[in-house]
Amino acid sequence: MSRTAAAAVAKRQAAAGQTMGTLLRFFAPLGFAACLVTITHSIIHATLAQAARPEIAIATYALGMSLIGLTERPSSLLRQTSSALVRDALSFRAMSGVTRLFIAAVVALGILICYTPFGTWLFRSAYGADAALVPEIIHGYQFLMWVSVFSAVRCLYHGVIISQMRTKWVTIGMVVRLFGMVALSWYFVRTDSVTSGAIGGLIFAVGMLIEAAVCWAEGRTLTRKLPERLDGHDIATKRHVFGFYRPLLLSSFLVVAVPPAINALLGKTVDVALSIASFAVASSVFNLVMSVFTYIHQIVLNFYPTSPKLVIRFQWLVAFAPAALTTAIAFSPAGPFLLSEAMGLSGRLLEATVGVLKAFGLLALLMPWVDFGNGFLMLYRRTHVFLWSQAANAVAAVSLLLPLVILAPHWNGAIGPLALAAGTAAELAVVGTALYRARYELGFRDRPKSSRRPA
Repeated sequence: MSRTAAAAVAKRQAAAGQTMGTLLRFFAPLGFAACLVTITHSIIHATLAQAARPEIAIATYALGMSLIGLTERPSSLLRQTSSALVRDALSFRAMSGVTRLFIAAVVALGILICYTPFGTWLFRSAYGADAALVPEIIHGYQFLMWVSVFSAVRCLYHGVIISQMRTKWVTIGMVVRLFGMVALSWYFVRTDSVTSGAIGGLIFAVGMLIEAAVCWAEGRTLTRKLPERLDGHDIATKRHVFGFYRPLLLSSFLVVAVPPAINALLGKTVDVALSIASFAVASSVFNLVMSVFTYIHQIVLNFYPTSPKLVIRFQWLVAFAPAALTTAIAFSPAGPFLLSEAMGLSGRLLEATVGVLKAFGLLALLMPWVDFGNGFLMLYRRTHVFLWSQAANAVAAVSLLLPLVILAPHWNGAIGPLALAAGTAAELAVVGTALYRARYELGFRDRPKSSRRPA
């Protein structure tokens, strides 16, 4: 039997054992783990609230975390890259080399911020922090800088774990991390050691270290079983990996520009404090709902080559769930009840937050389809499209944000999700257009007979 025929037989055999239950068992642990991530920040905020001056402790921790966001997103993109590219020992070594380079860059940046005057200048000038708070912010960043290092290790092995269909270990790592953070938080509170925001940075870094260790242990077991070189797999060097990862990395810097722009322009609305507060609270609820559905691209990466029709059915099954949940919270009595009882909202803030959640419904409808399309871009290594799609997102969001602030400032916090929805719609248009133009080349559709070349 030829190699091509053998590959076709293996593909049919793999597809024969896959059902909707298979996809759900793969997807559910990923979604659950993503949902648990939101709890980690609640643990840290609850711990810092026990400080003698909680507002100072939380503020200094939050400023350090805002900088970590610039390195954490590129770190998380290593997960998608590893999942898409690592299939044998050779590609894993190439992926590990790229991860080590990323870690070296993060450590170098951390040293620059923590141990040179650059850190003081950055937090004083770029973030506008009070001079008295800067030493405490930098002290906290001495722990926070390691979060992205441990996260890079975690995401490297996450990719292997996911591609080998062992997604339960993603949830196991997250659960062990939470237990470790809760235990450390309990220790600091019981010993009255919550003295500054640096305690939050320490708890976060230790939690990420624990999760990285669990993923490393399982991931190393799986990588030892990989073949040295898989026939037909062309990822062999760091340059091959960079070709896939670089557009993802560059596009991530475009995305981080949108939330600060929204927060800045919400300061031009009729009721500034209410706008910012309602948008922040509604965003946290929306992110909790969406976190469960952030791994749709992994379904495409791992199942579409063998079971394309099953993947399409799965997408139609889950794609509307975030919008349904968001709408149920915003338009039914259950929403105000949960916001008042679970989050303690009341009065104008409760009413405004419900209004902002209603505007988030459109965004919840669009995001699963963007993630679905992005899965195909990663599967077929068209990641250069991410630069165009993220640029379209940023431009469209800001382009709608400005006229809404000028023409409808009384909409207050609802302006935020409407701008985000406009950006996501533009992103979806670019992704959809790229896939449509490549539909024949990627095999989504056969070429018309009239356009086929003669044999």
